[in-house]
Amino acid sequence: MTKAVTAQDVIKEFEQFSPRTYAVEGDRNGLMVGTLNKPIHTVMIALDVLEETIDEAIDKNVDLIIAHHPLLFRPLKQINVDTAMGRIVAKAIKHEITIYAAHTNLDVTEGGVNDLLAEKLKIHSADVLVPTYKENMWKFVGFVPRDHAESIRQALGEAGAGLIGEYSHCAFSVVGEGTFRPTDHANPYIGELNKQEVVEEERIETIVPKNSLQSVLNAFLAAHPYEEPAYDLIPLEEPSLVRGLGRIGNLEQPQSLRDYVKVVKEALGLDGVRVVGNLDKKIKKVAVLGGDGNKYVNQALHKGADVFVTGDLYYHVAQDAKMDGLTIIDAGHHIESIMKIGVTEELNKRMKAMGYAISVFPSTDSTDPFQFM
Repeated sequence: MTKAVTAQDVIKEFEQFSPRTYAVEGDRNGLMVGTLNKPIHTVMIALDVLEETIDEAIDKNVDLIIAHHPLLFRPLKQINVDTAMGRIVAKAIKHEITIYAAHTNLDVTEGGVNDLLAEKLKIHSADVLVPTYKENMWKFVGFVPRDHAESIRQALGEAGAGLIGEYSHCAFSVVGEGTFRPTDHANPYIGELNKQEVVEEERIETIVPKNSLQSVLNAFLAAHPYEEPAYDLIPLEEPSLVRGLGRIGNLEQPQSLRDYVKVVKEALGLDGVRVVGNLDKKIKKVAVLGGDGNKYVNQALHKGADVFVTGDLYYHVAQDAKMDGLTIIDAGHHIESIMKIGVTEELNKRMKAMGYAISVFPSTDSTDPFQFM
């Protein structure tokens, strides 16, 4: 059975995946144009919001655009419909299209832009390149009847609990006895009113990032058969969850820069890239950061990257990197368009799990301003 959905419902689920708290300080995120307090049926995922993006949304009866790059990065002093920006805002309002942006929080989050790039570029055991966010973990302890233990463990893991490094669904269980006495107004799953019950149960322990607490708790309550499930939430000082920009890891086998350039072009569907460094250099450790990588060249260098894959590299930054021995592949800012498919798949999965009747699809419009001649 499907349920009607509002834009706020969609954004609430999206922000479980890509919390706004992950964004770098001063970044522009969230609602750009329109309202989240309206029913919707169609969501389009876009890298940028240009006038042709709005025209595509109008043609496809889109109610909500979720974009990576903020439409209003700088405050508007006027809405002049003789300008492209003015027409974008005016068309969106006229056709009741809500525009929402998730910028650096989508870069940072697990499964976001940089994880998608790392996967495409065959980078294994990728770690954060530039830490920007630290989140304390919580211990979740739930008490469940033994015949429901496995299904509840799976529900907790699917909701984001038990993530330790490269391992998911991590938990510890111990068997014990639970006791309770249903009162006159209870509706017990097990037992009789006003009779003391002793039930074999499992105590399931796992860890949860703070931002996933509500999702994990909701999953636990939905999967648990009891009327009043018992659980504990315990804040932990350590370990902490570290999020950040970019990823760094290793290729399965070393290869020349020349060969790895071919991998990058094929994986990301590029006609060309700019390369800094010796094409015969052997590449093993790779750093990647979607978007403008100029400020992060030193982090890639200091973490031992053989090559740094990024975009929008400045001339003098490239010269300095070359002198320092860092090889760079400038693949262009538009490689972040990988998020259109990734976010579409993630949001569709979440909408289906919630029972929402909604269509989520990627924009087919290319907003890359560059052509290779």
